[in-house]
Amino acid sequence: MYKSLTITVIIPCLNEEQGIEKVLRAMPDFVDEVIVVDNNSTDRTSEVAAALGAKVVREQVRGYGRSYKRGFAEATSDLIITLDGDHSYPVDAISYLIEAFLHLGVDFLNASRFPVRDRRGMSLINEIGNLGLSLAMSVLFFRWVRDSQSGMWVFRRSILQQMKLESDGMGFSEEIKIEALRDSRIRFGEISIMYTSRVGETKLNLWRDGVQNLLLLFKKRFLR
Repeated sequence: MYKSLTITVIIPCLNEEQGIEKVLRAMPDFVDEVIVVDNNSTDRTSEVAAALGAKVVREQVRGYGRSYKRGFAEATSDLIITLDGDHSYPVDAISYLIEAFLHLGVDFLNASRFPVRDRRGMSLINEIGNLGLSLAMSVLFFRWVRDSQSGMWVFRRSILQQMKLESDGMGFSEEIKIEALRDSRIRFGEISIMYTSRVGETKLNLWRDGVQNLLLLFKKRFLR
């Protein structure tokens, strides 16, 4: 619990047995619940996470968004915090993010990876792609968002009932932000974090995921 608020951290994982150990060992003591969503891993991700005290739930159908929706259904706390199991997002910044969340008086806080301070964490081509998608989202939805693809957020669990989350893939990251931005009842904020190199192999397909995410932006803007 943090300042009378209960905290759930949700971590989607696909073959992250090395990274998830580092993430969980760094988890702050005030976190009430850690949910690791094992997205049908073929390594020891589940065993490592369970041994370090996380609640492990399995989602057999692969997909980034699919994993998060499974994790959200299991969460019980006031606030949900998300991050990846590859140790690229700063676990030690969780208290800093909660403080910013409370200070700004928001319901959804996006943790932006920009400006990139560690080039090992993001290649130049990935940075260009991410900034391009963020610019497209900002233009289409009339609100500047520096990092539409970030996977670290802090938000009130209660706002999930106001969202229509459909994406099962990587586009889920931008979709949840769009849903937050479109609802006038949800106060949206953004703050920068330190993003570093991941542990293990990347699961991102730059061109495929980039095109699919761009198409999702237009679908959410014009077909809803």
